[in-house]
Amino acid sequence: MNHTELAWEFAEVFNELPIEQINQVLAKNVPLEMLEFFSSYAGSFGESESLSGDTLKRLPNLMLLGYLLRVLEERLLQDE
Repeated sequence: MNHTELAWEFAEVFNELPIEQINQVLAKNVPLEMLEFFSSYAGSFGESESLSGDTLKRLPNLMLLGYLLRVLEERLLQDE
């Protein structure tokens, strides 16, 4: 499986998770400081790029998904 296929598969699985399972994934894989960083940085970055509305609100989630995908990739590489 290449990186693109992995990303699509991850997005599909993540999209189907109930909220309580998403919270478990976050709790097990993302330090609280990282969540706070994504929220703060995304707000600053989004405003500096003149983003607004839903786009600005969703930017921290996009960063978080990218982070989780990278964690998954690193773990899969360790297993090889």
